[in-house]
Amino acid sequence: MKSLVAIVGRPNVGKSTFFNRLVQRRDAIVDAIAGVTRDRHYGHTEWVGKKFNIVDTGGYVEGSDDIFEGQIRKQVEAALLECDAILFLVDVEDGVTHDDQEIAAILRRQSKPVIVVANKVDNHQRANDAAEFYGLGLGEPICMSGINGSGTGEVLDAVVNLLPKQEDLPDEDPLDHLPKLAIVGRPNVGKSSLTNALFEEEKSIVTDIAGTTRDTVNAHFNKFGMEFLLLDTAGLRKKGKVNEDLEFYSNMRSIRTIEESDVCVLVIDATQGFEAQDLAILNVIEKNHKGLVILVNKWDLVEKDHKTTEEFTKIILARTKPFVDVPIIFTSALTKQRVLKGIEEAMAVYERRKTRISTSRLNDEMLPIVKHMPPPIYKGKEVKIKYITQLPTHYPQFVYFCNLPQYVKDPYYRYVENQMRKHYNFHGVPIEIYFRKK
Repeated sequence: MKSLVAIVGRPNVGKSTFFNRLVQRRDAIVDAIAGVTRDRHYGHTEWVGKKFNIVDTGGYVEGSDDIFEGQIRKQVEAALLECDAILFLVDVEDGVTHDDQEIAAILRRQSKPVIVVANKVDNHQRANDAAEFYGLGLGEPICMSGINGSGTGEVLDAVVNLLPKQEDLPDEDPLDHLPKLAIVGRPNVGKSSLTNALFEEEKSIVTDIAGTTRDTVNAHFNKFGMEFLLLDTAGLRKKGKVNEDLEFYSNMRSIRTIEESDVCVLVIDATQGFEAQDLAILNVIEKNHKGLVILVNKWDLVEKDHKTTEEFTKIILARTKPFVDVPIIFTSALTKQRVLKGIEEAMAVYERRKTRISTSRLNDEMLPIVKHMPPPIYKGKEVKIKYITQLPTHYPQFVYFCNLPQYVKDPYYRYVENQMRKHYNFHGVPIEIYFRKK
């Protein structure tokens, strides 16, 4: 698991701007609830070969009566428990404020390493003013400008020096080579019950209270000719419903678990159907290029006729478009109906995700298809595809070399993907297709 670095500080010191620079994205760090900016964001970055995760916390306001700011305060306090190092951002324009002093007092009482970052240092005078932050008692402040990026390298150098070095990390677990299956889904859809049904013992605490599972539970499964690590995660909630510190970091651990897994088993509640949050989780899985199996749990509670399964499947696939090549298994953790079948399918997806297709086979089988149905002529220009190959990556990626890749539009990408899925078995596996200049 990668190290986690938390960015903390009072509101409007530039935490989100700095976060966006590190993850190299322009993400809106806002939540449209009562007009209060209080979103928390998670991403990952790399510096001098060292990869680590970052969390951008909401602005910390000590002693505020605002309910939203109270929740943000709890999340910042949870960040101090969860992370490996802390970046404490302060604003050189404002100098040391009362809130800065309150945050510094909290940081001095805990054992995690802290780096004080004086932000908005755009000239030599402000660099001199930054010396004021020595008074916080957390060491020498590093001067930086989140807007123009000056000083960012010095901050990242200090971060990687604090994180565990490769030789300090524990020896590789012999189980690390096993397939990693992650059970994910909204809270209270039966993820822990499925884990317990599979292992036939109480691996996870099960209650009727949503969100009982706070941490990721890793369990080694070795039965029925299958061996893998099963990751039973806390349920992922909508951001607007994450109202307590433990839930916020349960969400974060769930996302990190998806990143660390090979195949995700997305559990949905048959009595509630496929909801918007189920689709959001599926999008996270697809964006991370993980294998996918959908388990429709609590199927024993649904009144059924001979068409119910088929109609339910159509409803799900209508929501998951354009990714419709997905295994869907109807299960019941209570009766253990088809629980093992769901895991067998996940293992099959794991094998399909490792599929390698030779260059000669790709060109023999796919080149005639794309030549017969080439991309539409654009601006009077004809796109000619000349060569196809698979990239040496952990999941299926294919490059189609052509003369004018900029004229290939999204509908043709989908056409090529559909043709590849007809010819090769990528059931449950997201694939990437690129068009590149030959």
